[in-house]
Amino acid sequence: MFHSTRGCEKVSSQEAILNGLAKDGGLYIIDKIPNIDYHEFLNDDYKTIAAKILHKIFNEFEYEEIKKEIDEAYSSFDIENVVELKKCDNAYFLELFHGPTLAFKDLALVVLPRLMKLSKKKLGYDKNITILTATSGDTGGAALNGFKDIEGISIVVLYPFGGVSPVQEAQMSSFKSKNAKVLAIKGNFDDCQNLVKKIFNEHKDLSLSSANSINIARLAPQVVYYFYSYVELLRKGEIKDGELINFDVPTGNFGNIFAGFYAKAMGLPINNLICASNKNSVLTDFFNNGAYDKNRPFYKTNSPSMDILISSNLERLIYYGANEDVVKTKELMELLIKEGKYDFNNPFDYFKAYTTDEENTLRTIKYVYDKYKYLIDPHTAVAFSAYLKYSLDNKDNLKTVVVSTASPFKFAASVLEAFDAKSEDDEVKALSNKFNIKIPSVLNYPLVEREIVDLNESEDYIVDVIKCF
Repeated sequence: MFHSTRGCEKVSSQEAILNGLAKDGGLYIIDKIPNIDYHEFLNDDYKTIAAKILHKIFNEFEYEEIKKEIDEAYSSFDIENVVELKKCDNAYFLELFHGPTLAFKDLALVVLPRLMKLSKKKLGYDKNITILTATSGDTGGAALNGFKDIEGISIVVLYPFGGVSPVQEAQMSSFKSKNAKVLAIKGNFDDCQNLVKKIFNEHKDLSLSSANSINIARLAPQVVYYFYSYVELLRKGEIKDGELINFDVPTGNFGNIFAGFYAKAMGLPINNLICASNKNSVLTDFFNNGAYDKNRPFYKTNSPSMDILISSNLERLIYYGANEDVVKTKELMELLIKEGKYDFNNPFDYFKAYTTDEENTLRTIKYVYDKYKYLIDPHTAVAFSAYLKYSLDNKDNLKTVVVSTASPFKFAASVLEAFDAKSEDDEVKALSNKFNIKIPSVLNYPLVEREIVDLNESEDYIVDVIKCF
């Protein structure tokens, strides 16, 4: 069972998955966080671990039906293990970009549509559902890919015009389906995200759900790779049984790192969660100063998927930090809407937060390659920069898993810039030639025209689009 961060109404797994956002505007959280013993996974591959964990979270499904969907979902990945760990001294890069759109969002967004399909069937829900989602870059392409063959579900993706990489934009705008619509909104990601929430709250007549990590079924599959990382390090003899490790996560909307919070709460031996932000440092300031304040300049950076000032999933952490007080949580979220800020004394001191600017992001890409001959994207560079700063501040010498969220090919221009190797031609091809690495086959996108919508006209237009499905 699940209930909202802002109320006590309980819903089933299937209802939480299909609703996406709770009726009171809150986010669904697990009624009782399960205890999970990682020892039971020591002989399991990634797919089996995923099926076991998701069955513990969504226990109203049968294990066998979850396992079947997991096996089929991850068959589209380009490596059998689904994810991979690459060692660089005391750190391990957790590669989450071996899916069909080369980003960590694939880990959840090949699973979510299948859970929604099962939920519709179990609840006898025959109406078409429209997925309405905002993206800062990676969610859009991954969601479109995940929902492309799911009957009875359509999808509308909003992204900030000029606020995603060329590859991310090409992935989305080249997608063609009678049940899909992609709109470039003249605004930033927070504008797109606010539109989604507004339409959810004000158009109850529409049959809507979400593919953002505000949907608990988008977030839950992300818990899996925390457990898998620990088990894999243990199997390889890199750590001892029960040894504490750190996770270092590039963070924007707070879903990825909140999955780490859940993993720790479920019993995984996690020491600290390192929250890595770019120049939009609202989360760093929150964890270091106890104040969340979005009233600040918004920066477009070379790690665009983290260009966010309203981190929606932080509401879930606030709920737990407020001793599961739904009234307090609702008050703080209303303050954020009315005043753009709130004060909160976060009790979880194992969150360590650091900020990295664009110049240091590029330096970090080059540093990692020069030292380890390992190429990373800008978001992973933000995380590794935070890891270096954390290592100076904390002398724990614990093994640290750096969550690598995207292939460097998705941000080829920025990666080339780190080596003063800008290309006037095809940046993806230039990256391949310079580092002698094969271009992923999924990057073959036709040039198509974008559909651009003015922010002040977007709500009515989006509602009309949804009604046409």
